[in-house]
Amino acid sequence: MRALAVAFACGLFVLPLRAEGLERLMQALRFDDTVEIMQREGQLYGAQVGQDMLAGSERESWARMVARVYQADEMGRILRARFAEEMAGVDPAPLTAFFEGPGAEVLALELATRRAFLEPGTEAVSAAGYQRLVAEDAPLVPQIEAIIADSDLVERNVAGVMNSNLAFYRGVAQGGGLGLGEGDMLADLWAQEDELRTETRDWLRGFMAMAYAPVDRADLEEYIALWRDPGGRALNQALFLAFDAMHEANSYELGRAVAMQMQGEDL
Repeated sequence: MRALAVAFACGLFVLPLRAEGLERLMQALRFDDTVEIMQREGQLYGAQVGQDMLAGSERESWARMVARVYQADEMGRILRARFAEEMAGVDPAPLTAFFEGPGAEVLALELATRRAFLEPGTEAVSAAGYQRLVAEDAPLVPQIEAIIADSDLVERNVAGVMNSNLAFYRGVAQGGGLGLGEGDMLADLWAQEDELRTETRDWLRGFMAMAYAPVDRADLEEYIALWRDPGGRALNQALFLAFDAMHEANSYELGRAVAMQMQGEDL
């Protein structure tokens, strides 16, 4: 009985240490900054949805509904909870060491580029930048292609967007704003798949061309190696599942908001 009590006490001691380790990793990955950017992306997307689907709606009323959908605290809660769940069994220490050290610059550049993409015209500039790199046969091009291929970024992003779009349709339909059945929703989504795949690949190439241009090629090779490591692969999986969960929740609530606005209601 005494041995069991000691083992149980040790288990209680390990749990807080693991939680602290995951929190430090999330800080190194700059989750709060990422959520802040994605909140703004969501607000801009919500405004566009309003223009496309709610032409006769009162703009300020819709803006308030969008703001309630994209709340940073709730987005962060969903993200962190799912990330912690998916990282069970993964040692966060070496990943934290990387993103607090050599990976910090790359991550900062990714966030700066993502923030720049909030401004109209930036994506077009980045796409042109990638094409220049290709024309120059720049060594950054194969590195970009390696990152995309190694982490299966195109297919993962396409799947995530399609799942988010399905969640949006479900939100609209369940709110009474659309008469679409599940089969109709899926058919519409599958019809968009090829175009979405092309757009995603182009977006990734332009984004990385802009973000990684200042990075030393040897440092970028170290970054590439991280995602090939088992720990990096586990992190990649956890990040996608966590962000997908957050996006799907937002998309569903945005769909509900559209349905309610169509019916003159409020969230």
